[in-house]
Amino acid sequence: MARLEEGKAAPKFTLKDQDGKSVSLASFKGQKVVVYFYPKDDTPGCTKEACQFNDNLRKFSNADVAILGISPDGDLAHTKFRTKYKLKFPLLSDPEKKTMEAYGAWGEKMMYGKKTVGVIRSTFLIDEKGRIARAWYNVRADGHAEKVLDAATEG
Repeated sequence: MARLEEGKAAPKFTLKDQDGKSVSLASFKGQKVVVYFYPKDDTPGCTKEACQFNDNLRKFSNADVAILGISPDGDLAHTKFRTKYKLKFPLLSDPEKKTMEAYGAWGEKMMYGKKTVGVIRSTFLIDEKGRIARAWYNVRADGHAEKVLDAATEG
């Protein structure tokens, strides 16, 4: 599994959001964007992570940093998840896992002591020029949004 290095161009993608609209990484050129990959809508860890990004959304917005969450779930699951937890940022669907693979966020991982294949909880801070500014792999959901906010607003 390839891991993305800081300074390298972020893999381009266009995915559908919860409303069925196409969202492209290219449309964020000139702005920092956080792209985070998570396994499944409305599960404990994924909910905690999404809600903490949402709780910090004003701080991200004040720093001109957009947030995009990506999972294999479809638009209906995303819509229910966003509504239930009042999430204010787009959730994108990657059912074929091509974007996840390009970012190294899909592959073999350990879960409950066993090897399995699935979404590797990962986050990427992409700079204004579309390059990887920071990459986090195998993150712990709780408290992660604060770490990303610190990295996005430093300097």
